[in-house]
Amino acid sequence: MTQIDFDAVVVGGGPAGATAAADLARAGHSVLLLDRAGRIKPCGGAVPPRLLADFAVPESLLVARARSARMVAPSARTVDMPVGEIGYVGMVDRDVFDEWLRARAATLGAERRTGVFEAIERDDAPGATVVYRESRGGALHRVRARVVIGADGARSAVARDSLPNSENVKCVFAYHEVIRSPRSTAQGFDGTRCDVIYQGRLSPDFYAWVFPHGETSSIGVGSAHKGFSLRGSVRQLREEMGLADCETVRSEGAPIPLKPLKRWDNGRDVIVAGDAAGVVAPASGEGIYYAMTGARHVAAAAHRFLITGQPAALRSARRSFMREHGRVFWILGIMQYFWYASDRRRERFVAMCADPDVQMLTWQAYMNKRLVRARPMAHLKIFFKDLGHLFGIGAVRQ
Repeated sequence: MTQIDFDAVVVGGGPAGATAAADLARAGHSVLLLDRAGRIKPCGGAVPPRLLADFAVPESLLVARARSARMVAPSARTVDMPVGEIGYVGMVDRDVFDEWLRARAATLGAERRTGVFEAIERDDAPGATVVYRESRGGALHRVRARVVIGADGARSAVARDSLPNSENVKCVFAYHEVIRSPRSTAQGFDGTRCDVIYQGRLSPDFYAWVFPHGETSSIGVGSAHKGFSLRGSVRQLREEMGLADCETVRSEGAPIPLKPLKRWDNGRDVIVAGDAAGVVAPASGEGIYYAMTGARHVAAAAHRFLITGQPAALRSARRSFMREHGRVFWILGIMQYFWYASDRRRERFVAMCADPDVQMLTWQAYMNKRLVRARPMAHLKIFFKDLGHLFGIGAVRQ
């Protein structure tokens, strides 16, 4: 008989992998959490208050609470969007935040190992054998599991090994620099505000950002255009914001998927979560909350599979996640397709953000992570305003 070392092997220790490992360990399963050393995803670090409540994350992990966002148009017109009394945009540092999540999973019983995923091997025995190296060029190790969860990011090696066409998911490439920043600069940086900059010179098809993290800030940009200089764009943004001489703490770059995979499991014993499943919100690029809530759906499906032995249980993860968040993803995808297509449309999009109805529904949707249904007339007003802005029907002047 072949020994099963673990019920579940989770590859990747970001928010998705750590959440899935914690949930499965809490449910009484034996779990191995395999993570690469020293890898931090480029990320603005924004999280809604709901994340702290849903996942029992302490407020002490927040390094800042942004109370407003500033949208910057191609013409340099700015629109302030104050959060108001309904909440705040929490900011986390991913190196500290991710490690806390991994440590919690270990406290709940998951075994942590550092290694680089190589492949999944199979024989006639039940389960899958995960092959990994302690480090690049290091010794190979093998561990058998009843289910494998790939939470190893966009262009996931686990997905590439087990899910056909997973490598074809559309991605934006992101790069950011974390810097030690002042409270403000004469050029317009404000350490209490998130800036989102919709200018084709900084990003031809996405946006640039300046997100405060207390004593540090994340200065970043995303684009799907090959050959576009992300580093050059960040350098230019830092110069314009009066941040060029600030110390750079670290820098990271990675692809970020903007559409969920059509299938998350292989129909047997492998399932993906987080960026590997493509659960990053289009238009906004928000990923932490969706990675963690998606991983919770994946862990629940994996738990049912481990209890019943029925591979069909794995398929429920994507269905339940899309039932809860699919409409938001669809609307954000349409928004990105229309409004990010040119600087002319970006100008109208930023103008539309000045509308009080747009701001109210935007922040309520962000805080609650669902479309707000309580004010149908507001939705109708926004629909017609949206059409007006899109077609330029007297909509730009406000």
